[in-house]
Amino acid sequence: MDKKPFTSSQQGGARRPGPWNNKGPRGAGAPGARTGGPRGAGGRPGAGRKPGDSRGGKRGFDKPRSEFAQKIIDIRRVARVVAGGRRFSFSVCVVVGDKKGRVGVGTGKAGDTSLAIEKAATSARKQMITVRRTDTGSIPHEVKAKYSSARVILMPAPGRGLVAGSSVRPVLDLAGVTNVTAKLLSGTKNKLNNARAAIKALQMLSVPKKPYRAPEVVVEGGPFVAQ
Repeated sequence: MDKKPFTSSQQGGARRPGPWNNKGPRGAGAPGARTGGPRGAGGRPGAGRKPGDSRGGKRGFDKPRSEFAQKIIDIRRVARVVAGGRRFSFSVCVVVGDKKGRVGVGTGKAGDTSLAIEKAATSARKQMITVRRTDTGSIPHEVKAKYSSARVILMPAPGRGLVAGSSVRPVLDLAGVTNVTAKLLSGTKNKLNNARAAIKALQMLSVPKKPYRAPEVVVEGGPFVAQ
């Protein structure tokens, strides 16, 4: 006698239609039919979402743009000897300025480069100076400065733009100084000392005073100049 194949109807009848039963009815009014809604139009995740909308909505606010520009002039990996060996960190030197006469140099050290840069920028903003400039953006006179082993000279050069090298150039650029020629008189390669020498030179600038003019005294008979 041949055996008939075993079917699910012999164990309790046909399957009930459900959302995960591919054999059940899938029409619009069926109990297991899916509709749009949480999954968006068409039943696909995110199909009804507008371009640019995030899944969780706005999770934060855009940070306001800083008025200061910054430039990294030196970044080094340094080591500190501890009991278990050596511990490495990063030392960063940053120049910060608004290109309108304010500039500063700062340093920062941390185990992560981004944190070290943030520390250096904060230190530079605390040490900012105001540079005395002429109406054309140049400096009023020639000046020399020395910081540690670094020596620098700044000379006004009308019509030549900014002529400088090493770490002196970003200092003058972020200070908004133009038409200046800078020259390093020392052979040091220390970028931090060169930058601080440039800051010291800018601090020594002074705007020349206007020549004294005696006031006019008006008397009977005509104007006379007071002696």
